[in-house]
Amino acid sequence: MSDRRQHRGAHPEDEKLFAYKNVSLLREANEELSWLLSRSYAVKSALKLVGDRHNLKERQRLALSRAACSDHSLKLRKERCLTVSDVRNESLIVDGFNLIITVEAALSGGVLLYCRDGCIRDLSSVHGSYRSVQETEKAIRLIGEAFATLQLKSARWLLDSPISNSGRLAQEIRNQAKEKGWNWSVETIFNPDAEILTSNRIAVTSDSIILDGVKHWINFNEYLIQKFLSDVWMLDLQTNKV
Repeated sequence: MSDRRQHRGAHPEDEKLFAYKNVSLLREANEELSWLLSRSYAVKSALKLVGDRHNLKERQRLALSRAACSDHSLKLRKERCLTVSDVRNESLIVDGFNLIITVEAALSGGVLLYCRDGCIRDLSSVHGSYRSVQETEKAIRLIGEAFATLQLKSARWLLDSPISNSGRLAQEIRNQAKEKGWNWSVETIFNPDAEILTSNRIAVTSDSIILDGVKHWINFNEYLIQKFLSDVWMLDLQTNKV
């Protein structure tokens, strides 16, 4: 079945699954999952153990899997995370779909997760196909405005070429960049993750696998949302364990 969504918003069950009364439970589950991951438990088995213990539904488990991380990963990510002032006159490398979809979700009223590592993630996913939504154009414009405040040298966007419509999105990003005079390049390549991991540029991503291996990154989602989007649905699942 083709994806006919016009927004990247909330799932019909999200209001109930992520109601305020469930936040403390999910935060406790996040602490438990992070504890297990810190002791080298496999993600799948650890998530099942914690999810079954708290009788969590599928989307709650998905949120948990994105919010948790091990102590080791937390330490690495914090050490390699640069501040806003650090990236002035620097060049960024952008995990395109990862960034666009989170901002689309924020603009659409979707659930955002404030995760253990300080990253803001969404619950959307792309499985081989991407479809623009009504908020796509605004998301690109908002990202550009936020980048502009950082006084960057340039930004290199990477989109996954195996994902359908990646070329169309790339052209939409190029068009806005040309219109606004932003110094961006936009490419569709087979494996953006590998390119980002080996790049000397500062990464813009919230992908956990990339964050565990990249040289430097900036927590751009947090910066953009705090500075430009005050009215979003944010589920704070941060824990106090370091």
